[in-house]
Amino acid sequence: MSVNKPLPHDAARLHVTGRARYVDDIPTPASCLHLAFGISPIAAGRLIALDLDAVRAAPGVVGVWTHADLPSGCDCSPSNHDEPMLSDGTIHYQGQPLFLVAADSHLAARKAVTLAGIETEATPPILTIEQALAADSRFEEGPRIWSRGNVETAISSAAHQIEGRIEIGGQEHFYLEGQAALVTSQEDGDMHVVSSTQHPTEIQHKVADALNLSMHNVRVETRRMGGGFGGKESQGNALAIACAVVAAATGRPAKMRYDRDDDMIITGKRHDFRIDYRVGVDSDGVIEGIEFLHYTRCGWAQDLSLPVADRAMLHADNAYFLPAVRIESHRLKTNTQSATAFRGFGGPQGVVGVERVMDHIAHVLGRDPLQIRRANYYDRSEGGAAPHSDKPSPPGRIFAEKKPRKVTPYGQDVTDFILHEMTDTLAQSCSYATRRADVAAWNAANPVLKRGLALTPVKFGISFTLTHLNQAGALVHVYQDGSIAMNHGGTEMGQGLFQKVAQVAAQVFGVPVETVRITATDTGKVPNTSATAASSGSDLNGAAVRIACETLRTRMADYLAQMHQCPPDKVVFDGGRVSVGGQDLSFAEAAAFCYAGRVSLSATGFYKTPDITWDRLRGDGRPFYYFAYGAACTEVVVDTLTGEYRMLRADILHDAGKSLNPAIDIGQVEGGFVQGAGWLTTEELVWDDHGRLRTHAPSTYKIPACSDAPEVFNVTLWDGENQEDTVYRSKAVGEPPLMLGVSAFLALSDAVAACGAVYPALDAPATPERVLAAIGRVQA
Repeated sequence: MSVNKPLPHDAARLHVTGRARYVDDIPTPASCLHLAFGISPIAAGRLIALDLDAVRAAPGVVGVWTHADLPSGCDCSPSNHDEPMLSDGTIHYQGQPLFLVAADSHLAARKAVTLAGIETEATPPILTIEQALAADSRFEEGPRIWSRGNVETAISSAAHQIEGRIEIGGQEHFYLEGQAALVTSQEDGDMHVVSSTQHPTEIQHKVADALNLSMHNVRVETRRMGGGFGGKESQGNALAIACAVVAAATGRPAKMRYDRDDDMIITGKRHDFRIDYRVGVDSDGVIEGIEFLHYTRCGWAQDLSLPVADRAMLHADNAYFLPAVRIESHRLKTNTQSATAFRGFGGPQGVVGVERVMDHIAHVLGRDPLQIRRANYYDRSEGGAAPHSDKPSPPGRIFAEKKPRKVTPYGQDVTDFILHEMTDTLAQSCSYATRRADVAAWNAANPVLKRGLALTPVKFGISFTLTHLNQAGALVHVYQDGSIAMNHGGTEMGQGLFQKVAQVAAQVFGVPVETVRITATDTGKVPNTSATAASSGSDLNGAAVRIACETLRTRMADYLAQMHQCPPDKVVFDGGRVSVGGQDLSFAEAAAFCYAGRVSLSATGFYKTPDITWDRLRGDGRPFYYFAYGAACTEVVVDTLTGEYRMLRADILHDAGKSLNPAIDIGQVEGGFVQGAGWLTTEELVWDDHGRLRTHAPSTYKIPACSDAPEVFNVTLWDGENQEDTVYRSKAVGEPPLMLGVSAFLALSDAVAACGAVYPALDAPATPERVLAAIGRVQA
């Protein structure tokens, strides 16, 4: 068996020895030009004049381009054609590229852009959600609304009505490798692009469009990225287009990479949200009706904001059945960086909203928050009576009484719900009940240091909500010496995708993983690829590779069976050997025989996700092939005099189905939890009143460090398999673990609540300053 084994990352040795090659490590020709953008000093207004004489005269400068010098509009948008690479005269945010410099070194280009004379006419920027609402500045004419049942009646007739608000900040991707691209012009105007991107086909399309070429004239190659997290799904377009423009104009190779400050100032972030909620619950804390208002700050361009906001709506239920529900979403346009894809793609914001509601209900009713969560869970997968079915049906509960509590607000049946069992298992393994009592005892005895504990679940839908993106291709070669080369449309950003897919190929052929070589993602080998995003990398590309390998194995078996006069089903590939007609061959010998017999040893594979259908206008259908689940219990301690805190312990149980590689998946869970906790606790983005991003460097933006991880950190994978027919019954594990970090945020809220009787209403990120302010509120 090659799958289900905890094998190391295929490039682990290269990573730790520094021999892994990234875009900036590729040796460049002596004539290579280096690029930099000159950026806007204001957040909103008009570009009146650009004096670039000093820039052109600067040492090492070869060329300077403004919007008027470009071969086209050079649109960088992944969606709405509203992102010119260089300002067309209107300035939309502080940091927007205004002009482009090509020089003979990176340093020369960086120095040259500072010499420009930039004359602007500033107008008052729209920076906040409140300002955008007042100006009616948005990307859709009105809010998007999905609803079910009589929400107003259900809330007003419930035993308890609760309302509140939570503000959720954005997040910087902070990949270790910054945005980078290298373009070399080829004969007859063709372009070879090497890009640090999660979406090579989009780079191919945008470069071709900018230069008025066909896509077959542009080849994009991506070997690996030093992190992506969604930040390299669309944000790399500008660099690749800029390099292509310069390469086409000069005939020289062109390379561009952002310095960290430029990277943070120019590129998009996670969308920040404000969520208002009203909920009606019965005396047991079971939701009768609920209303969410999502306000999403999208930035200056549409980017991927509409599907991000949609996915937040799709995850507004998380693990809970909402019998009567109304979700209203506003997508607001502001003079800030264009918010973009980020791990979870809006789902985490939706999850935080409903988890705040559960926490708030528990506080009002004086119950254990885990008790409230369990009472509102979807029904178990195997069925069973709906909770409280023996009680009279109040208004708004009609839907719940007529049908099992298994249908999401958007109409998808939840047929694989396993969180009852997972929650019970985790609560027992982490001694939740005992520790809950211990925390209460500690807080009663300690006036300064307060502890908090929270156990929160995750239910995350897996598939692109834009249905046509749920497809993948692969190309597999078996060479006559038995070695195997494989290519697919997924990109490797450190998450271990290449190793997992290599294990799939090795499993099909019954050979050691070392026999399989994965080559760089290349649009010249596998066309029309989707982004490596939406946690779909292993599902889509693994399935496509499996199909290609099975095609080749069938060809080989048919030929070898004919050679040895036996049925094809008697040809067995296992342990690097091939058993056929009573003879035992090495896989290399079998490949050599097939080559000599003129058997094609190259095959493509194609996979499209089945059984998904989605109408985003109506908010109805089955947008997800399946759900991935998880649960985390986190304990924290807070210093009530300073607001400082520590994570003491985290226990996680996560559902990866029948894991393709448990070691890699556990690593993803650990990293996802820490990144999610960082988003909700320490990672604060700050813009000043002029629209300038003040947190634009490691010195001012605090990502979690090793010392911020919990001292006790227990991660276990759930022992189960996917009920859907995914590749070897595995489940996606890229995005879902990030939402496990919600438990750290709500543990802080629990600790603050111990300081007084008022609900803390903690906002995110829960920095020490916000925690201290919340303590002041509950003690007032």
